[in-house]
Amino acid sequence: MKTSRVSFAAALAAGTVLLFSGTAFAHVSVQPGDATKGGYATINFKVPNERDNASTTQLEVNFPIDQPLTSVMPQDVPGWTVTVEKSKLDKPLTVHGKQINEAVTKVTWSGGKIEPGKFQQFPLSVGKLPENADQMVFKSLQTYDNGEVVRWIEEAKEGAAEPQNPAPVLKLTAAKGDDHHAADAKNAGDKNAQDAKDGHAEAAAEHGSDTTARILGVAGIVVGLGGVAFGVASRRRSA
Repeated sequence: MKTSRVSFAAALAAGTVLLFSGTAFAHVSVQPGDATKGGYATINFKVPNERDNASTTQLEVNFPIDQPLTSVMPQDVPGWTVTVEKSKLDKPLTVHGKQINEAVTKVTWSGGKIEPGKFQQFPLSVGKLPENADQMVFKSLQTYDNGEVVRWIEEAKEGAAEPQNPAPVLKLTAAKGDDHHAADAKNAGDKNAQDAKDGHAEAAAEHGSDTTARILGVAGIVVGLGGVAFGVASRRRSA
């Protein structure tokens, strides 16, 4: 009896873990999950099919209006049609010397099919990414062929549990080149300090060598004078 209860409890726990694990990994997400601030990147919207009796037939990705991107280029996905929508900006942007009056606000893929138990990735080349933000949130809608629409639009809040339908998030990180510059500066400083130490050492060595040479020179003169004096004294004695 006890063994049956233990087995049932273990099975229930394992089933619960699998249930929540499946839910956690089934979200529409951005891959990779981070990109460099102020740069350009290729990202993929990964869309898994969560239903056992329906196929995904459309994905709609909305771009944040307060973080306009001037360049959004989709890559062809076999069997799917992509539509890129733009809207006029309240405040024009200047990129590479050109004034931009509109930006992409929505990208929609349709006409294809993601069957149960499968997933699909939808690639985009995007930029120029914001320099003054830590993330971009892309609220998305996933449509199934049975008419169901899953709205991946909930934003996660710090300290709170993950929402049931979280929006895809792209984290923005500082350029790694900044770290390289700091390292180069440090290395240059270390090299200068080492060169200075080597210079002092060489100067000290030269100074020591010069001092030694002078001492030996004076000693030689003294010995020489001593020899002369000895010779003169010897001649006087002989005379």
